[in-house]
Amino acid sequence: MFKRILVAVDGSHSSEQALQEAIKLTQENQAQLRIVHVIDMANIGLDAEFPNLTDIIDMVAKSGREILRKAEEVAKEGGIQAETHLIEVETLAGRIPEMIAADADAWQADLIVISTHGRRGLKHLFLGSVAEGLVRVATKPVLLIRAK
Repeated sequence: MFKRILVAVDGSHSSEQALQEAIKLTQENQAQLRIVHVIDMANIGLDAEFPNLTDIIDMVAKSGREILRKAEEVAKEGGIQAETHLIEVETLAGRIPEMIAADADAWQADLIVISTHGRRGLKHLFLGSVAEGLVRVATKPVLLIRAK
């Protein structure tokens, strides 16, 4: 049914659960798996003065690559040869949900898998939800994996 599955990871426990579900679906459907992580370069340092912003940006990119490396390793342990992609938001107009949706469209994904923390009330209001935003903008089916 699904031949191209994209999963978004952020290094959290809930995104590990989403990755496991994506691996399972990839195995069951003999599909291709793409693992993405988004780093928001545009908002780094907007509210603060950093002595060397380039170092901060390099650290964020390095952390993103490490998240993808670990996720790729988990996929390999599950018998899946996954491709990874680091998405960089470089303009203030770019939002993480839109960037994931655009990557899914460009890669021609059949399904997007993402975790949701299930926050409510003020936490949801202040933190927002990438998963909720993705559901609103994606042109592909989205499978939400709720954190346990």
